[in-house]
Amino acid sequence: MPRPRIHDLDEVLDVTENLVVAGGVSAVTLRAVAAATGMSNGALYHAFGSRGGLVGRAWLRAAHRFLDLQRASVDEVLGSASTPDRGIDAVVAAADAPAAFAARFPESSRLLLTVRREELLGSDPPADVAAELSRLDSILVALLVRLSRALWDRGDARAVAVVEDCVVGLPTGLLLRRRRVPDAAMRRRLEAAVRAVLALDPPPAPPGRGGHTKGSR
Repeated sequence: MPRPRIHDLDEVLDVTENLVVAGGVSAVTLRAVAAATGMSNGALYHAFGSRGGLVGRAWLRAAHRFLDLQRASVDEVLGSASTPDRGIDAVVAAADAPAAFAARFPESSRLLLTVRREELLGSDPPADVAAELSRLDSILVALLVRLSRALWDRGDARAVAVVEDCVVGLPTGLLLRRRRVPDAAMRRRLEAAVRAVLALDPPPAPPGRGGHTKGSR
């Protein structure tokens, strides 16, 4: 008897990614993915549970790729020591991560821009997708706190909000709204904007904390 074909699930996620980018979430059907990969509908259902699970897993793979790249860029700058100057450079690197990601994984980048998290959650998301989305939130928050501590030795909400503006808000406004791979000029403008924000005095610490929130780095 012929040996059963072993399907590469990354190939399935690649096809799903391409379908979403080309035609939106509605373009993803088990039949379309099966036709492109040679995988049966039953095998797809067994691997991903549902169409929503398939799209969710493709989105989560892209999000993990992005966060892995972003954290690696921060690690490269901070190394084993955190100083204010290194902290600024690390925030710049984190803010530039969407541009680096778009250059390295263009389809994954477009997928994250095409599909909103709310579409993945819907009214009844697959439990594993919802749990992994929550875990991604924790990873991002931990990165923001790490950067805030590197800058100001603080991890309170006011300080972290400034870092979030630099790492999430500014890249979204300057790089991602145009939905194309950012060029060098756009990336330089983003760096200038981040450095300008961080050149301002840090936000006041919450009452009773004396300007610092101690914690592990």
